Amino acid sequence: MPACLPPESLYMTAPLPLSGVVITRNEADRIGRCLASLAPVCAELLVVDSGSTDATVDIARAAGARVVHQDWLGFAAQKTLATSLARQPWVLLLDADEWLDDGAGPALRALFASDRLESCDVWCLRRRTRFLGHPLRFGGWSREWVHRLSRPDMRYLPVLVHEGPDLAGLRVGHCDARIEHETARSRAEYRAKLSGYAQLWASQRHQAGRRAGPLAAPVHALAYWLKHYVLQGGFLDGATGWRFHACHTRYVYEKYARLRRMQGNAAADPRA
Repeated sequence: MPACLPPESLYMTAPLPLSGVVITRNEADRIGRCLASLAPVCAELLVVDSGSTDATVDIARAAGARVVHQDWLGFAAQKTLATSLARQPWVLLLDADEWLDDGAGPALRALFASDRLESCDVWCLRRRTRFLGHPLRFGGWSREWVHRLSRPDMRYLPVLVHEGPDLAGLRVGHCDARIEHETARSRAEYRAKLSGYAQLWASQRHQAGRRAGPLAAPVHALAYWLKHYVLQGGFLDGATGWRFHACHTRYVYEKYARLRRMQGNAAADPRA
């Protein structure tokens, strides 16, 4: 174990050599819960805010976080910058609408106290999505692995939406610590957010020269529904599962329909 790390016994009580990092903008109703879940295990709390006009910054500072302002650079660049500002040798990156569940602390402490920690450069944590207050217990959204524990030099791939870390040449492990994710404040807000993601996804694909055939939107939407709602058991979540997967089926349809529309506009006007 590196000399800079404390004795293993201290990992069971003391803060870990870990920076809890969150990027924010107008998250006053959620940032407190997120930081409160990180505080018991993190030696540092860092919030990188892109211009909140609500009480986000005040709440973050009251929770003990160091707050840095950075105008919005895009999801990937903002997270890369935020991670690089961490002062601890390891970084745990959460979104403001996420938090560690009660069992995550002991799991993280066990990892840091073991000789497994240094065997990987990036660690995946399990994430469970909640929709309008109800946890999704079935389907892929109930137990997805997300890359969240890393070194401060982690870089995120330069994409417009659904950014992910650049894992080239890195060793990846899995830690049985769970993140809870409350993905929406309301159904209308969630549909609007997904619509924005669809536009970003379509723009990115269009700029890369990708194309969508006339049946792409309905075929991909149907494939999503069959995989997540039927085969993976999303229907077992009842009305919550129906509403959540209906939103995502609509999103999948919309992103391919938008890409198809962009192709048509470009063909009609080559200058577009």
